[in-house]
Amino acid sequence: MKSTKIASSVQSVLQKLIADYRLVPQIVANISTFGGRTLLVGGAVRDLLRGVPVKDLDIEVHGISLEQLEQILRAYGPVSYVGKSFGVLRLHGLDIDWSLPRADTSGRKPQVDVDPYMGMSKAFARRDLTINAIGVDLVTYDLIDPFHGYEDLKAGVLRATDPEFFKEDPLRFFRVMQFIGRFEMQPDGQLNEICRAMDFSTVSVERIDDEFEKLMLKSKRPSLGIRWLDAIVRLKEILPELHATKYTKQNPDWHPEGSVFEHTMQTIDAAACIETNTHDEKLNLMYGALCHDLGKVSTSIIKDGVIKSPGHDVEGEQPTKSLLKRITRKKALIDAAVKLVRYHLMPIQFITNNAGSAAYKRLANKLYPEVTLELLAKLSLADRRGRNGTSHEPLTYTPPEITEFVEKAKRAKVLAAKEEPILQGKDLMPYIQPGPPMGELLKRAYEIQIEQGIADKNELLKRILDTSQQQ
Repeated sequence: MKSTKIASSVQSVLQKLIADYRLVPQIVANISTFGGRTLLVGGAVRDLLRGVPVKDLDIEVHGISLEQLEQILRAYGPVSYVGKSFGVLRLHGLDIDWSLPRADTSGRKPQVDVDPYMGMSKAFARRDLTINAIGVDLVTYDLIDPFHGYEDLKAGVLRATDPEFFKEDPLRFFRVMQFIGRFEMQPDGQLNEICRAMDFSTVSVERIDDEFEKLMLKSKRPSLGIRWLDAIVRLKEILPELHATKYTKQNPDWHPEGSVFEHTMQTIDAAACIETNTHDEKLNLMYGALCHDLGKVSTSIIKDGVIKSPGHDVEGEQPTKSLLKRITRKKALIDAAVKLVRYHLMPIQFITNNAGSAAYKRLANKLYPEVTLELLAKLSLADRRGRNGTSHEPLTYTPPEITEFVEKAKRAKVLAAKEEPILQGKDLMPYIQPGPPMGELLKRAYEIQIEQGIADKNELLKRILDTSQQQ
């Protein structure tokens, strides 16, 4: 196999990366003395060549037995098998998989043939796409690329390493989807045809969830993956509620971009560029953006020559649940997305209607605990940015209404959380026994606290007891 060396700039990055991992240079050198060849493989090589940060290292060792590799690693500390039958070892304290080349049979319980002498082309042939079937020798820095994955990477093309092997695992369909969004690459014609015909009915929701999550969290343009589903005529099968939005028109005065589907694609791309505080918040925002206008399918009407969608926020709750249950089992995520959909119009409505502090506090309480006003404002921002009538790219401006909503929520002290009730059950114990009546009294006390802006516990207790006695 003809080898070429990686560019000197890439080599420098790789050398620094390896040096940051304790003991790896010593282990690689030791493997060489036993006649082994150590390769960096998989996604780490792909990301290294793309010039993006490398997070996880997978090292494949050729030319020595599993027992020899284990013996070498044990000289540096305790070793455990990630899976002995898969030929994967881990040195404790070092977050790296050390594996031997293997070949897999098809099926849900594949038979694995671990063979350190099988040759690099055969070993790399088991990888799904050519951009993942590239290795770098950690001693010579030779690029091992039997399937021309580096050329595909530079050309922005996704290609199956072995078309027949690719078909054996239907999860790869969803990996292609998320790779399209993450890497902004497009499948070649053959891969499109394979995916167009693949049966993925046996793939579990949990594994589909993982791939959609990567699409939503690791992409600058997640819409590319969704648009691809539509292009190969699989969108209706996977996300029928979203597919229906392709045929739902909008008022061009407000939505020059066209259909609800086009608006949604721009909105998720806009949301992908908005920073959030946590991983969970980001995912909630992304799925809220994906589903926020599903209700327009059933509510859109033409009145006096104008397209309107009255009540689409409320009507969007059910299709949001239906869509998300197909791709995730995470109840908290679904609950958050439903609330975002239900209340996504509120930020603009609050500013239009000049809502007072109590309204912000009530809304924060309704959203609690899954969603904050801050996150709702971010969805509203993405919604407003997803209205570019001249291209598929979302707009980048920030409407003054969103800024004003955030400022008023801050002043009400409920931007990041609801206002906590100042009266607790223990405060009412001297006056009423625990039970439903106490619960109703606490609920009423919280309403008075918010509506009248009371911050003193004794004052609120007096008000609520007076109210109780009058009733």
